[in-house]
Amino acid sequence: MATAEAAAILVLFIVWQVSASRRRSLKRRVNELERGRRRRRSVLSPEGAVKAVWETASLVRDKGVSGAFRSSISEIANWAQVERPDLIRLAGDDGCVAILFSDIEGSTSLNDRIGDKSFMRVLAQHNAVVTKEVGRHQGHVIKTQGDGFMIAFGEAAQAVRCAVEIERALGRRRSTTQILVRIGVHYGSAVHRDNDIFGRNVALAARVAGLAEGGEILVSGDVIEQIAHDEELDLMLTDPRLVQLRGLAGEQAVASVDWAV
Repeated sequence: MATAEAAAILVLFIVWQVSASRRRSLKRRVNELERGRRRRRSVLSPEGAVKAVWETASLVRDKGVSGAFRSSISEIANWAQVERPDLIRLAGDDGCVAILFSDIEGSTSLNDRIGDKSFMRVLAQHNAVVTKEVGRHQGHVIKTQGDGFMIAFGEAAQAVRCAVEIERALGRRRSTTQILVRIGVHYGSAVHRDNDIFGRNVALAARVAGLAEGGEILVSGDVIEQIAHDEELDLMLTDPRLVQLRGLAGEQAVASVDWAV
């Protein structure tokens, strides 16, 4: 009898130990998950920056760091023409939408110079600035990839104001690592017919951005027409010229926005 009681007590003790161990393990796991959620909330806000950083992380995983930041504007434009995001609902009263493309000039060489960890920190700061200004100017981020953004606005003036504030905010950024962002803006019909109008406007906006230099905001002739008589938009356009944009017939008018005033 004593032996049976001792065996029963031993079994109960073992069960209690296993149960206690499982409780401790579960408690540790819960604490880890809670800490993980708190870290994600504090590091990856605002919401727009969260999306941009996660998409970038996915690209880095799939392509490597150098591959993730190559030809961002061209790749986003190609995606937009294939996927056809719904720009019609963003259009203004005239059925047109302003499309803004941006990316960091020389991002691949910058990444190589400062290393992956520092570059990802710079990229997160850049993305936070862009998404904040887009929200302030009623824009909509259509797509991000690497350091590139495709953004839509109902009005050309909104897009230009947003571009100016992005450049100014990045210019005020205190860091030993300087970044120069090139921005291109085009304004055109959001309605596509025969798979032509929509695709052409996306391509034109991307080509304008690709023509810009780091720190430059370059706008198309259609944007110039829209903002020419906007008295609230106190900005000067400089270096107006006609250019040939790759893949597009005829010459296109472009001008730079003097934002450093």
